[in-house]
Amino acid sequence: MSIIPENTIKIKALAKINLSLDVTGRRNDGYHDLEMVMQTISIYDELEISVLPETPGIPVTLSMDRELPDKIPPQKNLVYKAAMLMKEKYNIKNSFNIFLKKNIPAAAGLAGGSSDCAAALIAINKLCCLGLTDEELCNTGATLGADVPYCIKKGTMLCKGTGDILSPLPPLKETWLVLVKPGISVSTAYVYKNLDLKNLTYHPDTAGMVDAIKNNNIKCIASCLSNVLETVTTKEYPVINEIKELLADNGAAGSLMSGSGPSVFGIFENKEIAESALQNIEDYKQKNPEYKETYITLCHTVQS
Repeated sequence: MSIIPENTIKIKALAKINLSLDVTGRRNDGYHDLEMVMQTISIYDELEISVLPETPGIPVTLSMDRELPDKIPPQKNLVYKAAMLMKEKYNIKNSFNIFLKKNIPAAAGLAGGSSDCAAALIAINKLCCLGLTDEELCNTGATLGADVPYCIKKGTMLCKGTGDILSPLPPLKETWLVLVKPGISVSTAYVYKNLDLKNLTYHPDTAGMVDAIKNNNIKCIASCLSNVLETVTTKEYPVINEIKELLADNGAAGSLMSGSGPSVFGIFENKEIAESALQNIEDYKQKNPEYKETYITLCHTVQS
């Protein structure tokens, strides 16, 4: 996070992946109980937020460098909602001007919207000298989205409940990934609605994943990659399994769909293998028209 002049902050909003994702039950409120290991990665959006004198009728303005696939109006964007909530909750009279540069693919299972929201909360706390702790920001963020508290804290984390019960894990050493997002959008609501909890034939070995992270063992981490939501998304979109196979054929120690999809990442033992895989998959994309809209990038794990 950098302050541009005194009344402006530019902040990165980092993407996340799920190293494991288990659904352990359905709650009375309609949400699901989850058990996940989440990890921040080096792909990020950028927010520039300026504090302006109070402008009657225009409390927050939000603009972006591109239109998102869902084409929702700015007032429904989580960044806008975060700014409005902070204004109302802490009686902030100033207006905010926000510019969002999108690099994280939208609707991709990478928590781009939640991370943008978290970044807005962090930046406004700093700009307005509110002095809120991370816990206080997380409590506010949880009212906006289940992944927002994690996106405030970031790093390597065991997440339970709806994703709001966070337990830090030992920092994962820098691990190289190739991330592939096919040119499709997946409805998170659809995936959870169609998850057949009673007939799941497996559950992720979350404890095994935690041990692998504690030992910083890439091969063991790769072997424990697991996401029960793949049981829904891969049936609807076979391309996800195709991408997993493509990553494996190009040296990935393991691969997994992140969140409800459709992004898939491959985990590699070193940067050189990952770079070679990236080039091969880029070449494959050029030769196969059905992959024309596919997003492919090299990235790595980070802690903040």
